[in-house]
Amino acid sequence: MHIYELDTPSVVIDLDVLEKNIKGMADHCKKLGITLRGHTKSHKNPEIAKMQVAAGSQGIVCQKLGDAENMVRNGLDDILMTYNIVGRQKVQRLCELARQVKMTVTVDSLAVAEGISKQATHDGVTIGVLVEIDTGSKRTGVQSPAAAEELGKQVQSLPGLELRGLMTYPSVAESKPVIDEAVERFSNANLPLDIISGGGTGHEQQSKELGFTEHRSGSYVYEGLTRIQGRGDGSDLSPERCPLRVVVTIVSVPTDDRLIVDGGMKTFRLFPEMPYGLVIEDSGLVFSGMSVEHGHIDTSGSNKKYAVGDRLTVIPTYQEGVTNLHDEIVWMRDDQVTRVWRNEGRGKVK
Repeated sequence: MHIYELDTPSVVIDLDVLEKNIKGMADHCKKLGITLRGHTKSHKNPEIAKMQVAAGSQGIVCQKLGDAENMVRNGLDDILMTYNIVGRQKVQRLCELARQVKMTVTVDSLAVAEGISKQATHDGVTIGVLVEIDTGSKRTGVQSPAAAEELGKQVQSLPGLELRGLMTYPSVAESKPVIDEAVERFSNANLPLDIISGGGTGHEQQSKELGFTEHRSGSYVYEGLTRIQGRGDGSDLSPERCPLRVVVTIVSVPTDDRLIVDGGMKTFRLFPEMPYGLVIEDSGLVFSGMSVEHGHIDTSGSNKKYAVGDRLTVIPTYQEGVTNLHDEIVWMRDDQVTRVWRNEGRGKVK
């Protein structure tokens, strides 16, 4: 069927653009000479993850165990968790995954490492570990190269854990002194540096220049390589760049200069930032406002007339935020539906 025949609002992915974006990033990293490890939090879809791996990604990256479990159930077998795994339930789930596939985690404290070590020893599994160092994100991560070295030594002494190197986010030139010192300290202490992992879509070259062995990128799947030079404010949205769209129906034409569509904050994103998205069919339409279930389209810049029941296709400013709001994701080529996926990754935040 044509995408306009779908019940709305429907999230639709243009496979031609998706495949171009995935190949583009793989080729970009290959040209730079750095290993790509594709992040999956943007799409939460195992089939897209498999496409990333087939294009050249060295395994995948997940943030939450629920996402990792979904990926393992669907055949992905080399996963880096860039999130502290804390608590009995979570370390048990982590070790269950480690029985099946290669698992690597990041830690930034002895408390996190000891919790994983205790369960891994009990379950007879080995968990790979990267020490995370904070180089500007001000989220997680040890706060100095000396602290990274000390934690690396502690991890290496714990049973059930295999120290594999260092990790940081984002990869920025300003972090070079910190990274250089951390690497030197690890080397002088004979600590493993099999992996030095950087991250951030658009920061691939910085990771290479900083001497990292791999780079984690994810949002390129939905935002394309133009993100590298893009402004990041939605003004560079285009159907050629962004595969994810939302098909909506006009449910009201209350005035000559306003349409109302059946997608608001619960469809696109809570507390979005302007512009809310690009209406593909008509450059004169401006997605000017949202309430919880209503989308407000300003028609004052268009010379076309619209009626109740007409369909429009909107590229959201923040595609990743849309994925987690919908039960189904539709794949299409040339505006024709090819497959409807149950969005198994939705809500996997535990």
